[in-house]
Amino acid sequence: MDVPAARPGSGDTPPTQAERDASLRALRARWRTASLAAGWRFPSDWALPEVDAVCAAVMAKGRVEAAETALAGLARARAAAGAGLAETLADLAALHAVLGHGGDGFVSPDVDATPARLLRTTALAWADVATDQLVHTEVTDPLTGLPTAAYLRTRLAEVYRAAEARERPAAEDHVLLVVSLDLAAVAGFARLTGMILVADALRTVFDSGQSVASLGPSVVAALVPKDERVASHGVALRRALHERLSVDAQLADVGKPRVSAVRLPATHELACDLLAQLARA
Repeated sequence: MDVPAARPGSGDTPPTQAERDASLRALRARWRTASLAAGWRFPSDWALPEVDAVCAAVMAKGRVEAAETALAGLARARAAAGAGLAETLADLAALHAVLGHGGDGFVSPDVDATPARLLRTTALAWADVATDQLVHTEVTDPLTGLPTAAYLRTRLAEVYRAAEARERPAAEDHVLLVVSLDLAAVAGFARLTGMILVADALRTVFDSGQSVASLGPSVVAALVPKDERVASHGVALRRALHERLSVDAQLADVGKPRVSAVRLPATHELACDLLAQLARA
């Protein structure tokens, strides 16, 4: 698609830098307006340095199809900033519509009317970053740093498969040690501190390969082998919790955290239901 050249100052005199900058700003403004009209959700997030790179490439090369490298860079930046693929493609369609419309009036972006090559370039670049983010995302609770219930569900699936292979109930080999803290009377920073200290206690006691996870705002659990060390682990956990929580006056007043050994149910599906129930406790 040809892009109208910036109008020269007079006759055939090449446009000045100021005129080129003005044309770039005009293109950028029209693109933004069209993108917002097409459904861009957060106006403040639209502007990126890569937007200017695309505008400059389009203005310099005269054709949007010749700006594929810049468009790929913008797609990667959109993905890194959290924009979805549908939103990113709609933004591309807005640029395409603006460049295909000679006037300054309303344009109607249409993803289906955008050249397939540009759609493919943009989608692949966006997917490169989005996939990399997905692969490197840690399944951890941001407050405690512990793995989430999703991790524990996956770990339990492995436990149940191993138990099935041995033709014995999973409850014979593993048990859940659950810690819940009544934080109803605590607010603000002290509430956050309480769960951080509880998580630290679990990490200290269960430091030899046991699976520890955060189940809810005030509940954590450890999946531990059911052997002669279960009782000693329980004692050590209560001691570690007391040592950490007693140093804070507000947390010391909420009472002792409840530590309980919970038997695993017959199936993995029931175990997942159990985790959901414990999270609400």
